[in-house]
Amino acid sequence: MPDMAEPPGDAGRRHPLPWSRPGLLVGVDGSPASLDALRLAVRMGPALDLPVHALAVWYYSSPLEGHRSSAPADSRPEMDARAVVDAVRRDVFPSAPPEWFSVGIERGRPAFVLLEHSPDCEMLIIGSRGHGGFAGLLLGSVSSICVRHALCPVLIVPAEHAVTAASR
Repeated sequence: MPDMAEPPGDAGRRHPLPWSRPGLLVGVDGSPASLDALRLAVRMGPALDLPVHALAVWYYSSPLEGHRSSAPADSRPEMDARAVVDAVRRDVFPSAPPEWFSVGIERGRPAFVLLEHSPDCEMLIIGSRGHGGFAGLLLGSVSSICVRHALCPVLIVPAEHAVTAASR
């Protein structure tokens, strides 16, 4: 598992993935890289005869290091995560999505949630950089942790993938 402490209360809270056989799990946060990762998964899924599940993970932590608390009254992290998955679904499938595609949200730290699901996946697909972190980094903390600890293959999609794909 990752080399950082898991937040209290999140241990062992794994939601089942919506498939009867392993498929492609895509971590989405609305960033360009996560949208590129989803678009690539949507092309790969049918070609490999695998279902695709887009998952947004939300977590609120206090600005005070090491102190976990509830989100402020004006914060809506769960609703924001729902808005992200709804927006990416509409972006990729403007009309009704196919039966092999699903979306979901879960509470927890993104790397931990994705790693918890990795034994049940054929592949984990994530963008190289999401929202947050330092723009100069080539690989985000979530993608870096997933590459080191996932129990399935991990495909990291660079943010420039959309520019490269559009120019073809």
